[in-house]
Order: sequence, then C-alpha cells, then structure tokens
Amino acid sequence: MQITLVQGDITEQDVDAVVNAANSSLLGGGGVDGAIHRRGGPAILEECRKLRASHYGGGLPTGQAVATTGGDLRARWVIHTVGPVYSDTEDRSALLASCYRESLRVADDLGLRSIAFPAVSAGIYGWPMDDAARIAVTTVRSTATLVEDVRFVLFTPDAYRAFERVLNG
Repeated sequence: MQITLVQGDITEQDVDAVVNAANSSLLGGGGVDGAIHRRGGPAILEECRKLRASHYGGGLPTGQAVATTGGDLRARWVIHTVGPVYSDTEDRSALLASCYRESLRVADDLGLRSIAFPAVSAGIYGWPMDDAARIAVTTVRSTATLVEDVRFVLFTPDAYRAFERVLNG
C-alpha cells in the first residue's frame, strides 16, 4: 500500500472513492460533508435518502461506513463514515479508528484500489489534529486491505504538517 499526503480539496481527487466525514443523518452538512454534496450533485443525496429509508432510519452509527455513487465527482464512489465527536472525558479513539477500518472494508467490498480520506473528526467534531493524524495513519497502516493507493487529503497546511509528522515519524 502506498500512503500519500495531499494538501487540497478532496472533491478534486481522481480516485476510486473519496471518504466523506458525514454526520449520522447522511443528508449533508458543513465542512467536507457539505463540499462533497455540493460538488457531487443531487445523486449522492438521493442515494443517501434511500439508505436512510431502507437501513439507517435512526442514522448511520458512529464508526460505521456506507457507499453511494460519486455523482459528479471524479471519484466513482463516496464512502460515508460518521466520526465521533471528541471528548476529553471519554476515550473515543476506537470509534475514530473504526471509521478508517470500515471505510477500507467498504472499499474492499467494492473492489476499489484507490481511496482519499479527509482528517475524520478533526474539523467541527473537535478532534485534536495531531491525535487524529496518529490514529488515521496508524489504523490505515495496520488494516489488511486490497486498496493500493491511500491518500490523506488535508485542507490546511497545519493539517498537512500534522499528518506528515506521523507518516514520516
């Protein structure tokens, strides 16, 4: 597996799947979630609504992942995963690690070879970037997968540097 870092916009990645740091409703939101829904167009939201109606009426559980079309994105697929909200009183790191493992499992189920991840939970969900990077890189490195190309696409220079320290450390 080749792990690379990219500073930029995850919606512009030419990969088999991009991972969406979704909220449990699967109906769009802010940050990465909003950007993917805006750029990917209505087909993504339509499939998310169908998934909610058939399987996830109460919302997609934290740490789980599910795929929809990529709509108008370069990526054929969007893998939606719900990251945990950071807590300084409860260790929720296993849930964050599960987001990465489950996203890779979905990619394997679909026979995908390339995937782009954002820094799940490190935005509005408040996870400290250095810790989010450590969990993300460590989990991806230790997960058995058929995916050959894993990209972490980081929006800010600070996020890129945090992931770079872990990847090269």
